[in-house]
Amino acid sequence: MQERLGRLDKSVTRTLQMDYWLYLPKENAKSEQSKQSEQRWPMVVFLHGAGERGDVRRACKHGPAKRIAAGEEFPFILLVPSCPANEWWQPEEIEVLLQEVCAAHRVDEDRVYCTGLSMGGFGTWAMAITYPRRFAAIAPICGGGSPYAADRIKHLPVWAFHGDKDPVVPLYESQRMVDQLNALGGNAKITIYPDTGHDSWTATYNNPEFWTWLLSNRRPTLPLDLHRRLDHTT
Repeated sequence: MQERLGRLDKSVTRTLQMDYWLYLPKENAKSEQSKQSEQRWPMVVFLHGAGERGDVRRACKHGPAKRIAAGEEFPFILLVPSCPANEWWQPEEIEVLLQEVCAAHRVDEDRVYCTGLSMGGFGTWAMAITYPRRFAAIAPICGGGSPYAADRIKHLPVWAFHGDKDPVVPLYESQRMVDQLNALGGNAKITIYPDTGHDSWTATYNNPEFWTWLLSNRRPTLPLDLHRRLDHTT
């Protein structure tokens, strides 16, 4: 028997296509029309759930986009990517879209936030772990992540939400992520809604305190040891 070890080292190029919905505050639209304005705006990235895949209109069925459709205004740019049917959120693809939107609009890149529900909650955890330098804070709702990788985001403010009777994604999925982060010295908290099933997002996005907390955060400086470690792994 012959045994060989090898390594593939090859660049692969592919075309990405992703529909998205973008909300710009009125003041932002005015500032973009004025070449003299240097004002930049925070941006919230909202990741929808599995039931809204395949149609950008369905992507806006829940969350902040739903409230905007009802006439509410927010003081931030809202980016709602649309995940293709039968697929799962891919952090690398979302990051490409993020770069494009940040380049095209006056985004304050020290105030970019990620939140999502169900599949989008899992996507929120995955985005932060894959790109730990990208966000100012994250708010995953009824999702879950990889506790073994939690040390990559122990510097990041996290507020998770879950219903205690969720029959789709068990509370355990959010709880173990928050527990692991805090065991590592992180900055994570969780709100558990009593007698609540899978819909823990309506109460969250309707809560003014949530938005105040989210927008109060700025991208944190990474501890030096973590910064060096990420330089070798990302």
